[in-house]
Amino acid sequence: MTEPADLLVVGAGPAGMAATATALAGGLRVVLADSGTTAGGQYWRHPPEPARAAIPTGDLHHGLGAYRTLTEALSTGRDRGRLDLRPAHHVWSVTREDDAFTVHAVDRRHAPEESAVTLRAPRLLVATGAYDRQLPFPGWDLPGVLTIGGLQALLKGGGVTAGRRVALGGTGPFLLPVAAGLAARGVEVVVVCEAAHPLAWLRHPGPLLRNPAKWAEGARYGAALARHGVRFRPRTAIVGAEGTDRVTSVRIASLTPGGAPRPGTGRRVDVDAVGVGWGFAPQLDLLTPLGCALTDAADGNAVVTVDDGQRTTVPGLYAAGEVCGVGGAPLALAEGRLAAASVLADGPAPPVPRGRRLAAVRATVARHRAFARAMALAHPLPAAWPAWLTDETVVCRCEEVTAGAVRAACAEDGAHDHRQVKQLTRAGMGWCQGRVCGPAVHCLAATDRAYEPAERLIATPVTLGALADLDARR
Repeated sequence: MTEPADLLVVGAGPAGMAATATALAGGLRVVLADSGTTAGGQYWRHPPEPARAAIPTGDLHHGLGAYRTLTEALSTGRDRGRLDLRPAHHVWSVTREDDAFTVHAVDRRHAPEESAVTLRAPRLLVATGAYDRQLPFPGWDLPGVLTIGGLQALLKGGGVTAGRRVALGGTGPFLLPVAAGLAARGVEVVVVCEAAHPLAWLRHPGPLLRNPAKWAEGARYGAALARHGVRFRPRTAIVGAEGTDRVTSVRIASLTPGGAPRPGTGRRVDVDAVGVGWGFAPQLDLLTPLGCALTDAADGNAVVTVDDGQRTTVPGLYAAGEVCGVGGAPLALAEGRLAAASVLADGPAPPVPRGRRLAAVRATVARHRAFARAMALAHPLPAAWPAWLTDETVVCRCEEVTAGAVRAACAEDGAHDHRQVKQLTRAGMGWCQGRVCGPAVHCLAATDRAYEPAERLIATPVTLGALADLDARR
């Protein structure tokens, strides 16, 4: 663009794409930055452009019509000089100065070379999504044990299956599409262990009935699993993995209502890959340093507080998608449109959409948020999951901190949250900065508060060379 941007959007998943398209329709100049090489985020992840014809992954995607419409809107915006699309830009810091936001990013389009980039705009919309939430168990650090999201990323990004005989475990509807996608590619999915029970949804019938597409989708996945002979075991968990150089088997057990393994129900299952997922944790790294207020969500996460127009408590800062609460792509799309409409309403341009269309977007957001809350209540983390752990189980893989060390920090040294455990044991000080172990350490500290990640001034690893480049450009 030849003129300064009116809006800067970080995150090009469903929420960020929808927000950008809506802002462009309203006449704004937009910068859209994302760490991925193409727009779409994890939800619309595709193989690299040259390989798409050779790696068919269309059956793994939903809402491709919406994706194509948004992609076309972004392309039109670039052609008209109103959109500056920045793929492979890893944002590591955001500051607010003189009623404008400054975003520091690293341009990795020509990796391994990196260059520092500084972007500015008077308004900022953060739509950075979420990542897999994990609970440790003995053997979870073996090669071949992946997150559910990791398994699906391999499928969508390259048509790759992690193994020939796979077990899946955790909780939540996300287990179903991953199992169906693997089975459709010839993988023997030996078992899907769901820690919750499907009948838990009967306690929340309203949101399910108001979202018929959701239960219809679940029914399709159920039929697919039945067609491929995949066994679905409710109120069951993967409580251990075994192997030497790689996982070779898992131990599964039925769970009590509290989540403890039932004595005598354990059994061993031979596998060569495992996928585990316990929902998702919002990516709040760019929001907390700006001073955004957070609130507790039903799934045990802290999420950014927004008003009915997706405005945060920081003037000029908006949020959409999973950072506001994990609820799926349809909710993220609607929140992105609503956030951009608020950006337009707060400026000189008329809001788009408006009138009945805006009311319809608000109704969609409300309906999907109710479903997300019901989903969180129907698929909670098992309260007694720490009973799966031995004192030798590694909890923080980066720093090799064991469950015994975390328990000692709490029982003997008085640590009462993951921050104090970090100070005493180094859990969370490694490469991932607590993204993997943080929720688990938080639970082990026996706190009733929602998990709130530690505030970091640097949100993603950045090289000294990129920092020197930033200094040289000033």
